[in-house]
This record gives sequence, structure tokens and C-alpha cells, in this order.
Amino acid sequence: MNRGRMFLVVGIVIFSVTLSSLSFYVYQVLKTPNVLIQQEDRYFHVYPGATFKHVQDSLLAGEFVHDLVSFSMLAKYKDYDTNVKPGRYLLKKDMTNVEAVNLLRSGNQSPVNVTFNNIRLTTELSEKICQNIALSQEEFDTALQDSIRFLKYGFDTQNKLSMFVPNTYEVYWDITADELFDRMHLEYEKFWNEERIQKAEKLALNIQEVSVLASIVNAESQKSDELARIAGVYINRLNKGMALQADPTLVWALGDFTIKRVLNEHKEINSPYNTYKFTGLPPGPIRAPSIAAVNAVLDYEPHNYLYFCAKEDFSGYHNFATNLKQHLRNARIYQNALNKAKLYR
Repeated sequence: MNRGRMFLVVGIVIFSVTLSSLSFYVYQVLKTPNVLIQQEDRYFHVYPGATFKHVQDSLLAGEFVHDLVSFSMLAKYKDYDTNVKPGRYLLKKDMTNVEAVNLLRSGNQSPVNVTFNNIRLTTELSEKICQNIALSQEEFDTALQDSIRFLKYGFDTQNKLSMFVPNTYEVYWDITADELFDRMHLEYEKFWNEERIQKAEKLALNIQEVSVLASIVNAESQKSDELARIAGVYINRLNKGMALQADPTLVWALGDFTIKRVLNEHKEINSPYNTYKFTGLPPGPIRAPSIAAVNAVLDYEPHNYLYFCAKEDFSGYHNFATNLKQHLRNARIYQNALNKAKLYR
């Protein structure tokens, strides 16, 4: 074999080996599992403003990928390095690079549930809403203090809590403050459908007044089967021009939610939320009223009761009365029970 022919054979062999090796590596890059090998499915979070370097670092730190180099090569080939999309993505065990990169670059993220209920203060609202999303409590609170934003929605600083209807909502993890508030207002408008609006009109109340009354009813009892009866008491008092005399409004005005026993001194506070001093409804809700409480007001129980007092067995239920004499008797029984239990405040 002459020298030139030998070089040709050697060249062909080297080229074949190189091509085979390259083909095998490409096959590994494209077809071999590289994500969450011998692990369970996990969510991967890409934060708003994250760069491709951030994504690489997070994948490595969280041990999501076995071979970061091959993942990065494919990601750059598919232009994901210049098109990073924030979100919450479900990466599955034994995913290939192709599957993982395609998912991340598609922006097809997995939604999260935002749940909030039993909210008295805006700080509690931000804590619960921001629990499962990228939006920080500080960012949410800042948006919540924006009075101009709420004027756009038809609310003011005193009744803005009414816009947040307690429920579970499905949102994307990277939702912005603007998107979140628009969503909450949309849900509020969906909740206040034509049927509920008509029921409010029959009560001679607008929907925000219904929310205020519902917040008081909500604060009075945790017993769902009693809410409509309590709502009926307050409707009766409003119709007669009587002061609501609702203890929860005093507690809210005082800002001390540890109070278990409202005293005469508490009734002297100079606040529009003092429903012992001022007739009618306070200017805003004392909590985000539950759906059950709103419905209890709209479908209140018709009766002649004008008073109610907690039962002496501390069951959470109440004794109802049609007149002051009967109510005072019920109140004495309950106060004696408080004294016996040594609950003086």
C-alpha cells in the first residue's frame, strides 16, 4: 500500500470514529434522560428578570440536571438563552434535554392556587395571597396602598377590602401586581352577578353596603347555619333606624383583637366604626366578608328579633330576643358565665 493510500485509509478511519462519537454525543444530548435522574417530579421556578445564567445556576444548585453542559448547548441552539421566560414549570423525572428546553422556552408553566379567607387586615391579605406566588408581600402592600388604583375599580381606602372575595383562585406563579388586582376585580364583578345585585336592591342597599354588613355578620359568628338569622337582626335594626350596636365594630376600631368582652368604656371610642354611637353602617368592612356571609345578608332570615347574645355554653351559638328585657336577661346569663370562667376582658 503506497503512502498516500495509507493516509487516506487512516483519515477515513479517524473521520468515521469522530463522526460516530459525535453522533453518539448528539444522541445523548437529544434523547438520553438528563433531568431529575432517579428523582421525583419537581417544580422549577424562573424568577421575573432572570437571565440564562440564573437559570443555569438554579438548575445546577437544585440538582435538576445531570449534565449542565449538554443542556446549555441545546438551550443555546434553540435560542432559549436569549428568550428566558419566568414561571413555575413542572420538570418530570428522566426528562431529556429536548423536553426540558422546549417546556422552558414555551412559557407553558403550571398554575398555582391562591387561597385567602378569614381576613381582617390588609397585612393578613398580603401574607396569604403572596404565599404561593413570586410577588412579594412588600410589593403587594405597596400596590394595596395605591388609592388611585382603587378609584379606578370604584373603591376607596375604607372599602377596598370588599373587592377581595375570599376563595381559591388559580393564577400563574409570576403574576404581577397589576395583573393580580385586575384579576381580583374581575372575580368581584363575576361574584356580583345580576341575581345578587337585584337582591341587594330589594334591601335598599348597594353592593358595597351589603359587603360591610356581611363583614359584621361574619365577625359575629363562625356558625354558618346562624349567619342568616344574625343578618336578619341587623336588617331589622337598620329598617327601624336603630343603632347596630355590633361589638365586632368596636373591637375593629380599637384594633385589639384579643378583646373577648366588650365593656362600657370601649363604647366611648370616637370612631365612625362605633356602631353604639352612630346609626347606620360603618364606612367600610371590618374584614373581607366570606361568600357565605354575603349570601346570608342577601337571603337573610325574616323574623322579629332585634337582639342577640352569645350563649352561656360558649358553643359559638347565640340566644336571640325580640325585646330589650329578654335580651338583658340573656346578657346577664352570659356575663355570669364569663365571670365564672374568669374571662374579664
